[in-house]
Amino acid sequence: MNDSKWRIPLLAAACAFATILYSCGKPVTDNRTQNTSTPTATQPGVLVYGSGGQPVNLEPGNITDGNSIVVHYQIYDRLLEAKPGSSELQPDLATSWSVSGDGKVWTFKLRSGVKFHDGTDFNAAAVKFNVERWWDAKHPNGYRNAGKSYEIWQQLFGGFKGEPNSLLQDIAVVDNSTIQFKLKQPFAVFPAAIGSGYFGIASPTAVKKAGASYGTPSGLAVGTGPFIFKEWRTGDRIILQKNPNYWQKGFPKVNQVVIRFIGDPAARLAQLRAGQIDFTVDLAPDQSKEIAKDANLVAVPRPSFNVGYLALNPSYKPLADVRVRQAIASAINKAQIVPAFWGNLGTSDPHFTAPSLKWAQSTKITDYKFNPQAAKQLLAQAGYPNGFDLELWYMPVSRPYFPTPKPIGEAFAADLNAIGIRVKLNTKDWAAYLEDRRKAPGFQAFMLGWTADYSDPDSFYYPHFGPGATTDLGNWNNDRVVQLLNKARATVDRTARGKIYAEVDEILHQEAVRLPIVHSQPLLARRKNIQGWVPSPLGSESFETITKN
Repeated sequence: MNDSKWRIPLLAAACAFATILYSCGKPVTDNRTQNTSTPTATQPGVLVYGSGGQPVNLEPGNITDGNSIVVHYQIYDRLLEAKPGSSELQPDLATSWSVSGDGKVWTFKLRSGVKFHDGTDFNAAAVKFNVERWWDAKHPNGYRNAGKSYEIWQQLFGGFKGEPNSLLQDIAVVDNSTIQFKLKQPFAVFPAAIGSGYFGIASPTAVKKAGASYGTPSGLAVGTGPFIFKEWRTGDRIILQKNPNYWQKGFPKVNQVVIRFIGDPAARLAQLRAGQIDFTVDLAPDQSKEIAKDANLVAVPRPSFNVGYLALNPSYKPLADVRVRQAIASAINKAQIVPAFWGNLGTSDPHFTAPSLKWAQSTKITDYKFNPQAAKQLLAQAGYPNGFDLELWYMPVSRPYFPTPKPIGEAFAADLNAIGIRVKLNTKDWAAYLEDRRKAPGFQAFMLGWTADYSDPDSFYYPHFGPGATTDLGNWNNDRVVQLLNKARATVDRTARGKIYAEVDEILHQEAVRLPIVHSQPLLARRKNIQGWVPSPLGSESFETITKN
């Protein structure tokens, strides 16, 4: 039977139904049918946050995932931070910053009188210690032999110490409150990159004391931030206490933060309604209706600055042929899938960068059109007239870009099965998912996404296509892309940078190794007695300003 006429509306209905099932799959007692939820059961002065999953670790510089960054924001401060609800930079541990005339030397003046949670002093030497253990693969306190990779450093700054692509050439302590970074070439957004959420400043004393166990459930996590790490109950929660000596006077506003790990969006919303948690993130878009019906809840949209993508690993033989990757791009019905799973909280386009970065996007490309017949022809031309087997991995946790990963993965699989690609869906623990995708030969195809760390195309492109950033694609490489990305970093004029990034956009659209599926507006929610929460478009923020009435 030729199903092309009825298959599209059926898929849309199936997607919507899958979303409903995913959101309502766990028993939620009578609260699901009531218009108001039960009174809050959390303790006064204790802020309970519903996280979409457990952090990978609490070690700055050694994470790439949002679940970890959320916790890091509470324990650590960074050199710089974004203004609340914005991506604009403001001082944090650094009070000011400047660049040399040639754009290669950045100098940061540091805040005086700040202490780490263990009572030791924050100073320029502490910054140097942290940066060197991320950058220098031979640093004695980097503990690389314990499996620590600091991959985000390589992704953002090109390489490690002594490597030809290393942007950083030297770091120097000028005096106790001045640190200086010397770069290989100009990098206009260096302050935003070094101030991003990955690079909290940890106590050197604590790192040395804990050794390789630093940042693990059995180790230490010591910063200068608003909350002090107390306990990590694996698979359940992290408990943080108010820092009574926090350098920002009057903050934080609550005595304790409990970060609970609740993987299912339906369970997070149910516990929010029941008052077991105070606020939460990454809910399924269709849950907005349920939030609106509850007088004790408030929907809190996070500004969109992300991409959810499907990665196709060219080290898997069928995917080595660009025609096969383009066939997959033509087989996935984004025009049906995105509305079905995101409603009006998601948009789809051909660009890897967020819609707000139009100045850096090509006007010459259009999205791959849903065309199963053309996809089959491309498969046949590539030597796969009968399709092939494909393992597609979906995330075990909801994220801002993929709030309901399993049913979305099932929708992808249905589209690919229709053109003869026989899909097997897989998943595993979140930390293992992130790590194992980079172990050769890697996953054949997988779902992942990204919330940018600073408001520039560099934050989307360099961590995914720059030097060392494609180990999860079998070290796929395009020399022209890397050349252009480095050229854009060294270019100050925005118009000139826009033309460079437009060419990158065109090449990546043609190569189809990371297929942009969606740019989403994540759905968050809080109870009405929670005030002062200002979600950041960059995906994470400190809870220091939040009050609980």
